Amino acid sequence: MKLPRGLSAGEQAAWAHLARSVTPLPGRASPQPDPKPKATPPAPPKAVLAAVVAAKPAAMRQPRRAPPPPPPPPPPPPVADALDSHWDRRMKGGRIAPDLTLDLHGHTLDTAYDRIMAGLDQARAMNARVVLVIAGRARPVDPADRMARRGAIRAKLLDWLAASRHAGAIAAVRKAHVSHGGEGALYLVLKRPR
Repeated sequence: MKLPRGLSAGEQAAWAHLARSVTPLPGRASPQPDPKPKATPPAPPKAVLAAVVAAKPAAMRQPRRAPPPPPPPPPPPPVADALDSHWDRRMKGGRIAPDLTLDLHGHTLDTAYDRIMAGLDQARAMNARVVLVIAGRARPVDPADRMARRGAIRAKLLDWLAASRHAGAIAAVRKAHVSHGGEGALYLVLKRPR
């Protein structure tokens, strides 16, 4: 139960003025104002107010905003096409011998990705120039496909290469000659190490 706070001096003066202006009902006396007005309670100290504000429930407090996340890194440069006509003639004629062959048949997407990255690490360590990647024929991709059908590795291969740490080391990607797998394989021509 809340106790009445009483009237301030200004409120008592207003009440007395109003009381003088009315005529009481028969048999009743007009109300008399308190001779001694009650003092207004003193304002609480600032320390008490700070404690009350700090004790607000967590739901009432405004959450701090986290700083915005840093911008994403710039996309890697696309796989360059830096071959001269000499390379193209040799590839079309089947006169190229791969330095390393990576066969991705029988792999899942995860193991194929790991195999291609480890294979490119190995090729770069041995200063290989041409890597033959056997990934199967490209197939049309259905938007609802969860990359479980045949041709999934081939569909992802170029994206993996463009986004990998090896993107800057690849000079060109070409379809392999029939003797090396034709439509089901690719040549990755690596740049010479500097």
